Amino acid sequence: MLREISLQDIQGFCIGSSEDAAGGTGCTVLICPDGAPCGLDVRGGGPASRETELLNPRAAAERIHAVLLSGGSAFGLNAAAGVMQYLEEHDIGFDTRICKVPLVLASCIYDLGCGSNVRPDAAMGYEACVQAEQNHTLMGNHGAGTGATVGKCCGPSYMMKSGLGVYAVQTGDLQVGAVVAVNALGDVLGEDGQILAGMRSREGRGFADTRRVLLEEYGTTDTLFSQRQAAGGTTNTTIGAVVTNGAFDKAHMGKIAALASNGLVRTIRPVNTTADGDALYALSVGNVPAELNTVGTLAAYAVEQAVRRAVSHAQSAYGIPSLHDWPR
Repeated sequence: MLREISLQDIQGFCIGSSEDAAGGTGCTVLICPDGAPCGLDVRGGGPASRETELLNPRAAAERIHAVLLSGGSAFGLNAAAGVMQYLEEHDIGFDTRICKVPLVLASCIYDLGCGSNVRPDAAMGYEACVQAEQNHTLMGNHGAGTGATVGKCCGPSYMMKSGLGVYAVQTGDLQVGAVVAVNALGDVLGEDGQILAGMRSREGRGFADTRRVLLEEYGTTDTLFSQRQAAGGTTNTTIGAVVTNGAFDKAHMGKIAALASNGLVRTIRPVNTTADGDALYALSVGNVPAELNTVGTLAAYAVEQAVRRAVSHAQSAYGIPSLHDWPR
């Protein structure tokens, strides 16, 4: 029987976050001390990432040691240096003749413009690792979700606050969990298909519905999508990681990451646009025999729930309302 569990019930990794609430950014790290086969699915048009070629089945490395989810756009990739430092100090890494080299993957969201425009650096990445010793992270305005927002098709005047979401499930001995920082161009949908959070209406109540705006107002003077995206580039991105105690190699984890991304498709509309850098990792941290499609289906479900929790746990900040403060 399927039941919800804590993400921390999944053994073989630990998670921690750090943030600068005033600065409007943060990062979340997943550390695998013994290494973990990892796959990646990138569907967005503008990802900011680090060391992802390690996940190519033709690459020699079979395991990685950490995944960093960060704010700061591409500047936030600097936080991975702090993760590297922490792992080296704790003797975690790929063993070479001279030293152990930590294999650290990273992806970033664009949260510049929130708070005081701070970017995650090596110190913030290191602090996230220190916090991972407690193996805990809060949802909403924390970690990589500190400066996350949604519903940005017509610019920041209409967007809403989002954040970091976490969800995990178990059936039999099999466990699957997800952590997602939701910073999407589009709207987030509830179980009933209605908008939970997204682009606000001009009337000051309810939602504009990004899909409707794109389909029905295309080419009108009221639709600022093309102009704003041309000027601002890729200023969104939803990133996350799925973890399972199912035993798979990195090629299989790549397929599981792709299946897990269906959870983004079901909950964010529109999604995977050229204005998003959507990327989802999948890590195998256990040795439980499991069937790939089952794990992928569970992973997609966990991602769905994590996305919804990212907006339901978010609090209004930086002058941006959350769903708790927005009349529907």
